[in-house]
Amino acid sequence: MPWFIALALLVVPILEIYVIIQIGQVIGGWPTVALLLVESALGAWIIKREGRRAWNALQSAFQTGKMPGRELSDAALVLVGGTLLLTPGFVTDIFGFFFVLPFTRPLARRAMTSFFTRRLTTQLGPTGLTGFIPGQGSAPPRPSSSDDVIQGEVIDPEKQ
Repeated sequence: MPWFIALALLVVPILEIYVIIQIGQVIGGWPTVALLLVESALGAWIIKREGRRAWNALQSAFQTGKMPGRELSDAALVLVGGTLLLTPGFVTDIFGFFFVLPFTRPLARRAMTSFFTRRLTTQLGPTGLTGFIPGQGSAPPRPSSSDDVIQGEVIDPEKQ
């Protein structure tokens, strides 16, 4: 995986410069700069709005005691998308908007979940995820109730 990141750090800037030059040749230099500035301003506004929504949803999940799986993935996607939107360029902006916009984020969330599930499956093996993936493997352990009786002996250290 580190080789992939190193390759991306080399290829993405070259691709961004190429796309900016191509768009500049079609619409002109100043309109291209203006378009980049408008995209950045729009991206900053969307990041602020969606970041606040994701934070409020995360806080609400914690306050209600609900497992914040969806909320955490949304917060991660807004963070990554915001970083991509604040990076100058058209290619990173496309991916940034895909991660941040509320109507495309569920698609990105599904792709992210699928990616991490595949990675965990290859790292842990197919039986390593039993109990973590809904619908696979055995049922999760049943929480104990007040009706359960556990046989044992109580040892008081002060009486010994």
